[in-house]
Amino acid sequence: MTKLTTQSNKKLIKWIILFFIIINVAFFAPLNSHCFEYKREDAVVMAVRKVSSAVVNISSESEVRKRINPFSGFGIDPFFDSFFKDFFDPELESRQKRASLGSGVIIDGKRGFILTNSHVITKTGKITVTLKDEREFTATIVGADPDSDLAVLQITSKTPLPAIEMGSSEDIMIGETVIAIGNPFGFSNTVTTGVISAKNRSIRTADRVFHDFIQIDASINPGNSGGPLLNINGELIGINTAIYAKAQGIGFAIPINKAKRIISNLIQHGEVIQAWIGLTIQSLNTTLTQYLKVPANKGVVVKKVVKNSPSHKAGIYDGDIIVSMGTRKIFSINDYKTALRGFSAGEIIKINLWRNRKKITVSVVSAVFPSDMAGELAYQLLGIKTGNISSRRGFGYKIIGKQGVIITKIHRQSYLYRIGARPGDVIRQIDEINVKNLKNFEEAIVKYRHKTSVIILLQREDQGYYISVKL
Repeated sequence: MTKLTTQSNKKLIKWIILFFIIINVAFFAPLNSHCFEYKREDAVVMAVRKVSSAVVNISSESEVRKRINPFSGFGIDPFFDSFFKDFFDPELESRQKRASLGSGVIIDGKRGFILTNSHVITKTGKITVTLKDEREFTATIVGADPDSDLAVLQITSKTPLPAIEMGSSEDIMIGETVIAIGNPFGFSNTVTTGVISAKNRSIRTADRVFHDFIQIDASINPGNSGGPLLNINGELIGINTAIYAKAQGIGFAIPINKAKRIISNLIQHGEVIQAWIGLTIQSLNTTLTQYLKVPANKGVVVKKVVKNSPSHKAGIYDGDIIVSMGTRKIFSINDYKTALRGFSAGEIIKINLWRNRKKITVSVVSAVFPSDMAGELAYQLLGIKTGNISSRRGFGYKIIGKQGVIITKIHRQSYLYRIGARPGDVIRQIDEINVKNLKNFEEAIVKYRHKTSVIILLQREDQGYYISVKL
């Protein structure tokens, strides 16, 4: 009996010793670090690797003329600069080349198309595109659209270029991870990450309002402009823009679905062909709201529907109240113009109307503005009728030069008449378009018809005047 007990005790001691050995190995033996490593090649790394070769650096050079002040070394008050500059030799100028840096992304490797921001390449001379592998190309501007802040460049390569995969901005989610790549302050292929903070943001700058931006929590600095915003799969969902200078820790991007429509227009036509639906509208005031029994003081009234226009074919009538276009609610004429600018010719526009106390939805297939209606549009917007300067008649003013259009008739209630414009005055320029003939004038009127105002260069004999005119 004693012998059996002793053997049992020995076995128990062995098991106890084995248990402590296992515990000692588990808790006190050196750890194998490889067993606890995290996978470093995550989705962000793979997305950046997939896309970075398609991200380019854009440098644009322009010649800047700077007048040299010969009196600057004598401590003269800057107030007198405007006086002394009249006596400077016009040849006393220094010429400087100023390079502005931005980003872009190759969207078509075979044809060499690059998408970027319009403000990156405005007022530039030679444009140089540098790839990640340091190859350099001279780019040409295919088209630019300041209203959307988008532009398309083209470079020529003997071999196909790396291109990005287009994604969709329709299904983006608040809080999802996004990746921005660009060249902030000249540091090429800089990667930042963040999340989508908001959708459909509007940003007001000094001269315009931009709509439908994606807001992200990653800063977009100078040089990031024009670079891609990616989802976690490395697909292009937006174009980063740095037009909001006050932003700190906030970035904005143009949704790629909005950009696709503009890209197509720029490649095909060199500009965005704006939608025309054939309506004349007016503001909705309290009296009209009560008379037409509109449930809320919002919307604009259809004043006139052009016969055989897209709106006429879609079943819109005089007196209808437009309360929304697409996804945008309409509260004013400016809202209506802004909404219409968001569409190009050929697109289907869903319009919500209020008619006879009922809400009606119609689909309007937008079209190109008819060229034969440009003269009527000019009279409607500016209150003037014009003719080629070659067909000049005696208006009491001496007409100098052969370029421009001459005002042949002016409405007495128009803004131009009230500030002193008269028949015989010559229009030389409207915004960025130099008006050489009647065709240029009509093109400018059609192009800028949705703007709230334009700058007109008006000439009378040998005097020129720049005038801001509301439309």
